[in-house]
Amino acid sequence: MPVIDRIAAFADEVTAWRHDLHAHPELQYDVHRTAAFVAEKLRAFGCDEVATGIGRTGVVGVIRGRSHGSNRAIGLRADMDALPIQEVRDLPYRSQAPGRMHACGHDGHTAMLLGAARYLAETRDFDGSAVLIFQPAEEGGGGGEAMVQDGMMERFGVEAVYGLHNVPGQELGTFAIRPGPIMASTDRFTILIEGRGGHAAMPQASVDTVLVASHIVVALQSIVARSLDPLESGVVSVCAVDAGEAFNVLPQTAGLRGTMRALAPAVRDLLRTRLKAIAENVAAAFGARADVDLASGYPATENHPAETRFMADVAAQVVGEAQVERDVAPMMAAEDFAYMLAHRPGAYIFMGNGDSAGLHHPEYDFNDAAIPYGASLWARLIETALPAPGSSPQTVSG
Repeated sequence: MPVIDRIAAFADEVTAWRHDLHAHPELQYDVHRTAAFVAEKLRAFGCDEVATGIGRTGVVGVIRGRSHGSNRAIGLRADMDALPIQEVRDLPYRSQAPGRMHACGHDGHTAMLLGAARYLAETRDFDGSAVLIFQPAEEGGGGGEAMVQDGMMERFGVEAVYGLHNVPGQELGTFAIRPGPIMASTDRFTILIEGRGGHAAMPQASVDTVLVASHIVVALQSIVARSLDPLESGVVSVCAVDAGEAFNVLPQTAGLRGTMRALAPAVRDLLRTRLKAIAENVAAAFGARADVDLASGYPATENHPAETRFMADVAAQVVGEAQVERDVAPMMAAEDFAYMLAHRPGAYIFMGNGDSAGLHHPEYDFNDAAIPYGASLWARLIETALPAPGSSPQTVSG
């Protein structure tokens, strides 16, 4: 198995940590048990510094190398929060919290970074500092931004920062990355339509908001199909329709909610402008009024070219060049690691989770066989970015 021997030796222990985290999922910033678990492990490993409460409930551990000629510091980030989804698989370590589960693999991300922390604290075969970032509230809460705004980068002297995410359907033991945008920006919209309610038998006396909403839903699909350059990427999705309560009443109001996603800022602006114009004007054409509320979400996740090449090279050390895709297609999902990359150079990589249910699915589970790959990637990244004088990384087993 092409991972670091020492990490392979304690992979079962890391798996047990992952199962414990999976059984006790927590949401957004309310990750107090998870953060305490992480901080306890980091202290037990002998980290030189363990800071809690960064970005409300984030944890940062610092491990200094055995050489002291460099003040450089590299950040490695894992997310800790779960999702408000009811788990359906009867796993031995299934969620003990009704309506909550680790359906995105953040339990695996946290466990892998803890595994790397244990190895790095034992060996310290590098010159500088490994800054281990455990972040809350990735799932819509902007925990990455909160940690940045809390001065994390400056406090720990982070010069570059790296992140990863598991990908169901991507082969186990592979990595995939690209320079530039690798994940999309996201914005939320709410459209409130007001017409004139009335009896379903007399539609001529009403302004039917259900009909208006239906036309708006269809018209919004013209944004990507007819306003966007076919070579650009954008998604407009109406995800909720709220209207009416009775079978014989035309409702006074109707509501639409959804998201817009883009890889480029200009496309993001276009989607916002066209959505507002279409909703307002389609409603007006029917004699109704549409009020559009736009809420900005995460920006696009933009990988820096030099750091992307470096991360791909390190991944190739772990799994071999043939197992690293260096120009993978971007995903239209969003990721708040974007805030960290906006403040420091770095890169974000996808790691294969094998044949599993999709992310955010009630049958999803992180693949424990992926743990040695991710932990080895983190360890090798630190040892390669911050080489100790006269040292060479430990042998990779094959």
